[in-house]
Amino acid sequence: MLALRISGLPRLRFKRRAKFRPALTGIDVVIQSLGVSVGPEIILKPTRFFSKATRVLVTAMEEAQVKRLICVTGFGAGNSRGHGGFLYCAAFQLLLGRVYDDKDVQERIVRRSKLDWVIVRPVILTDGPRTNAYRALVDPRRWTCGFISRADVADFLIKQIDDDAFLYKTPVLMS
Repeated sequence: MLALRISGLPRLRFKRRAKFRPALTGIDVVIQSLGVSVGPEIILKPTRFFSKATRVLVTAMEEAQVKRLICVTGFGAGNSRGHGGFLYCAAFQLLLGRVYDDKDVQERIVRRSKLDWVIVRPVILTDGPRTNAYRALVDPRRWTCGFISRADVADFLIKQIDDDAFLYKTPVLMS
């Protein structure tokens, strides 16, 4: 089984799915993890980066018959929005509201696709070591803001390549 990480998406023209085709040949699983640079534009301007990139990727995967997509969005996307407490939610909406509006669209694209998908929503990321002491929670009553290392997120993502426990689910990852 192979996993694919496509980097450099901001430079690609999103309407050119053909650029993805060679990269998807012989691939069984794609792990999509997109991000934007921190700056005033993420506060002041709306973005469609996540939804455009995901729409192109999903279409290319369906055409190439690549079935499994593991997509990283974040805590605050979809129905996890509003679960971080008052102060977190107020700051979140002010600083990242526009980005997460597009991540909501991204999640809808993945959910409506013909793919076997997992949408992973990590809480606030740290550069700490892998601990394996994280939790993947699908019950909204247990969601809360917190921290998780990028290494633990990577560990979870790799496990999803062969594990169907979270297929068609949106787990929130937290330590």
